This record gives sequence, C-alpha cells and structure tokens, in this order.
Amino acid sequence: MDYRVEQKYFVTEEQIAYLLTSLVPLVSLDSHITGASYVVRSVYFDDMYDTCLFENENGSDDREKFRIRTYNNNSDMIHLELKSKKHGFTAKKSVEISKEEADILLEKGTIFRSGERNENDGNSYLKDKISSEMIYRQLRPVCIVEYERTAFVDPLGNVRVTFDRNIGCCNNVEEFFDEYPQMVPVLPSGRHILEVKYDEILPDYIKEVLDGVNLKKTAFSKYYYGRMQNML
Repeated sequence: MDYRVEQKYFVTEEQIAYLLTSLVPLVSLDSHITGASYVVRSVYFDDMYDTCLFENENGSDDREKFRIRTYNNNSDMIHLELKSKKHGFTAKKSVEISKEEADILLEKGTIFRSGERNENDGNSYLKDKISSEMIYRQLRPVCIVEYERTAFVDPLGNVRVTFDRNIGCCNNVEEFFDEYPQMVPVLPSGRHILEVKYDEILPDYIKEVLDGVNLKKTAFSKYYYGRMQNML
C-alpha cells in the first residue's frame, strides 16, 4: 500500500473561484470523470463501538475505515475501498464490486471469498477483510456522505487537487442507491473543503497558487463531521 501526503483546507466560494482561475492553466482536469464536476457518494462502515468515529475524534494516527463509493450514482461502477492513515500519511486500496455484492454489504451480510487471503490481490483481499470484520467486529454500514467534486491532477509529484462542495450526510444507509437520499448539510452554506494529495514533493507552481490564498488547514473528516451532524 503506497502512502501519500494529504492536506485539507476550509475554503469559501470566493477562494475556490480564485484557485480555479489560477490552477486551470497549470494542471489538468481528472480525465477519468466526464464533465467539470461529479457527485461522489460513499457509505461508511464502523463497528458496534464506533471505533472509527472515536479514532477520528482522538486523532489516532494509525487507523483505517471501509467505504463503498459510487460516482454520479452509477451502480454499474461501484468500489469497495479501504482508507488508511499511518504516521501522518494516507493510502487507499480499492476494488470494483457488483451491485449484488454492495447490496449484501449494505444489508450487513458478508461477501467472503474462499481461499487464501493475499494482500497483493485487491480483488480477494478487501472482500475477505471486510467480510471477516463484519463477522468478528460487527462492522456495519452507518452513514452516507455525498458531495460535488471538481478534481485536478498533475503527473509531477502525482498531485491530485480536489474541491468538495455541498457536503451532506444521511444515516439511512438503505437510501444509498436512491436518486435523492435525504441529506443533511455538514458545513455552513458557502463553506467547502479543498484537498491536496501528493507523493513526496508538491511542485512549486502549485504551492505558490495555494500560498496566494489565506487557507485554513484542517484535519476535517467527512465521515466524522457527518456522523456528528446527524447526532445533533
């Protein structure tokens, strides 16, 4: 698993407008997604003790959490992902799963695949791992998080810059594949999240653009803020 630097900032619409104007000549839009922006929807899993929630709250450095993710609510392309943090760096493993497998997981079932687990084989390892944790840790789906994302990439430093707008959360995980789940806003109107990810070094021309705005760094977790918002 390759770990990367991940930095997060609170941003306003005005700051986003400035950054977009400055970044467009320097970096490219993510070519994997059609259009300037797209909707990311994830359902997160936690155990019976809300371990992931409290690890976020306590700032535990070595932690991981599972999620199922779609883009533009396309049920033909669903990803099971394991997001990890270790020594301040982040990593993600991802494998495509079927709609039937996603439905089983959302119903608190398992999709265990027989055979020896191999961490280098993402297809079997992630499915086996989440299935095992649903059995032994009582891992279960707990909330949906959705937002509108605009993403830029740069091969130098393997940089990814994303603007995540209108972040919302829903506790009714059975609505994951609904067209319009009942989302509750996570942040005040006009406040959004900028994420900057890179391998080792952030290119100077990107750093200079970011330094041109008075950004407020944050350890923001969409999962944590979403859960806390729905507990109010």
